[in-house]
Amino acid sequence: MIPGIGSWLTKRTVLTPDKEAVVDGEKRFTYRQLNGRVNRLSKTLQGLGIKSGDRLSILSVNCVEYVETIMAAAKLGVMLVPLNWRLTPTELAFILNDSGAETLLFHPDLMETAKSLHEKVGLKQIMVLGREEMGGASAYENLLETQTDDEPIPDRPPDLDTPHIIMYTAGTTGQPKGAVLSQGASFWNAVNLSLAMDFTSGDRNLAVLPMFHIGGIGLFTLPMLYMGGTVVIQRTFEPAQTLALLESEEITLFFGVAAIFLFLIQHPQFNGEAFRKVRLVMSGGAPLPVSLVYQYRNAGIMLQQGFGMSEAAPSIATLEKDLAVKKAGSIGKALMHVEALVVNDQMNPLPPDQVGELVIQGPNLMQGYWNRIDATKEAFSGDWFHTGDLARMDAEGDIYIVDRKKDMFISGGENVYPAEVENAIYELPQVSEAAVIGMKDEKWGEVGMAAVVVKEGQELTREEVIAHLKGRLAKYKIPKSIVFTDNLPRNAAGKVLKNVLREAHS
Repeated sequence: MIPGIGSWLTKRTVLTPDKEAVVDGEKRFTYRQLNGRVNRLSKTLQGLGIKSGDRLSILSVNCVEYVETIMAAAKLGVMLVPLNWRLTPTELAFILNDSGAETLLFHPDLMETAKSLHEKVGLKQIMVLGREEMGGASAYENLLETQTDDEPIPDRPPDLDTPHIIMYTAGTTGQPKGAVLSQGASFWNAVNLSLAMDFTSGDRNLAVLPMFHIGGIGLFTLPMLYMGGTVVIQRTFEPAQTLALLESEEITLFFGVAAIFLFLIQHPQFNGEAFRKVRLVMSGGAPLPVSLVYQYRNAGIMLQQGFGMSEAAPSIATLEKDLAVKKAGSIGKALMHVEALVVNDQMNPLPPDQVGELVIQGPNLMQGYWNRIDATKEAFSGDWFHTGDLARMDAEGDIYIVDRKKDMFISGGENVYPAEVENAIYELPQVSEAAVIGMKDEKWGEVGMAAVVVKEGQELTREEVIAHLKGRLAKYKIPKSIVFTDNLPRNAAGKVLKNVLREAHS
């Protein structure tokens, strides 16, 4: 039996006890210190009556305590429920009720939300991350000081089959579903990425994606703890601070989403010098505009594309660095311990360059959706998981995401893939952001609408957008309407909330 991933820290106290593990502002902890704090937290949670199989929730910005909570849950065999602090108390209450979590850890800045949840859900206990008690919550640091650094004894020793995280989907449509990720899913994600990216103990990762999202945990926080590297935490994304940390902390690994890379390159302080020590710059979570790849290349930075999802903990595929420009637009090949196919509706594999649905299998996949047997059955065909993404695979095995299956619309009998249209719009130098959706139309069934954010100080007209698209796209693909807006609605992963956009313009 391979022990659970909480054993990583235990082992690191033997192998690399004095190596820097986590940096959070002024706080810097070695692996020995981090493991000691995780052990103290584990025994604190046990003292509160939390045992294997229980659900534990956390509502917080990125911080070292978040990492400690992830690993304490792993050591105890507890299921962690990360909460998106951008959601309303009503939305968060649904997740707490659905998961059955009765204990909440929260950041002091989110006390009002925590108090509201305490009242709405009737939580048994709440704990504030810090030294100061507030709102009837126990103080995290005070409780840890009552414990010792020795290893906790769980009521049931966890292994790789033990459920670890219930990662609720962003909820772009309907009620969110909780993807149950085992400790093994995180283990295989770490193995896959370490093999693909040549991670070493000398790597330093800037963790900027929110840890309530699987990207903040799996890219590359947990893989760094597995490899004995260093996790540098940025609490929330702010372009100037990100650029400063990349340089001052000598970051070697940086994962972001397309929106982050757009905001960075448009920032007045952006220059290639901040990326001087960064050997791996990768984007995922949402399609990466091809024009952005070229912008970063012109700045001397190779921006790679990766692909993943919550249900896969999250990594599925990555594009090799030397192909980042040659095959711009591709997510690359499936990782070592992931299998991928492009299939038709009958699950038959399609020949190269034909568009179908991307299906995957591997040990990094979720165990299922929490309390959603029907949704789990619908998501799988045997061992194959339906990603819901339309894709094509070239003769070399590199995968190109065409669009989300649900985002494709049919205009006059022709399939229109919004991502293709968005890429063409991004070619305009005045464009900061763009999103295309299908809108109902009496004549054509559906027609395209493009929402465009223009860069500050720039001007752009509808006529200029249409003129640019003519000759680049077939007539039926060109949006019938163009709206200009100050920003696009996005979720925590940087994905545009197209349902919100559609509702706003319907």
